[in-house]
Amino acid sequence: MSDQLVQVYASTDTFGTELMKGRLEAEGISVMTKGEVDGPYPTGASYLWVMADDEIRARAIVDAVASGAFEVKDDDVMESAEDAPDA
Repeated sequence: MSDQLVQVYASTDTFGTELMKGRLEAEGISVMTKGEVDGPYPTGASYLWVMADDEIRARAIVDAVASGAFEVKDDDVMESAEDAPDA
């Protein structure tokens, strides 16, 4: 097992970085954030780093998110609301 970190994502969009971090963590990958993301006014680039052992899986997830594979469409939301039992 390697304890080396590799960068798998970089962006100047701090909100997008936080969303990507959340997706990676939801898939069971530990993520470290570096860059200008802390403080009351996050600016500049931010980077996501993962353990080298998780790199291939993390890159596949980043690519899937970028391709729209995790996109939720309005129709999907409407169908879920229609299928929900009445409270």
